[in-house]
Amino acid sequence: MSETTPYELTIGELAERAGVQTSALRFYDKLGLIHSRRTTGNQRRYHRAMLRRVAFIRASQAAGIGLDEVGAVLSHLGDDEAPGEDMWERATKCWDDQLEDRIAILQRIRARLTKCVGCGCLSLKECQLINPDDKYAQEGPGPRRLIHD
Repeated sequence: MSETTPYELTIGELAERAGVQTSALRFYDKLGLIHSRRTTGNQRRYHRAMLRRVAFIRASQAAGIGLDEVGAVLSHLGDDEAPGEDMWERATKCWDDQLEDRIAILQRIRARLTKCVGCGCLSLKECQLINPDDKYAQEGPGPRRLIHD
């Protein structure tokens, strides 16, 4: 058997076609999001289906979906199987609540951004009314009012 079949890509070819660094592919491979086989020379070879998997991973990440959640969806596929349209529909239904939560957080941030830096606190004049005695500091560090309602 030859080292590379017509349905396989080297790591460099996959990286170029998918628009990612080879280090990202190694990371995805390590997490089990994509799969490769090793040649006798210990080089990775990826089935062409991994192009769609990488696209799925990248699009999911762009929507703010964590790699563990992406992995849970991809775990339903065979090693050399690409996600299809039906998988996208099922995944987006699963992730809909998370996306709605992120949208709500962004809308709160947009509404408050001009008046407050989030109480942790850089808007001292106004926060004497909204956050007397720095009560939000007791809830922990960071922008408490922007992220949590």
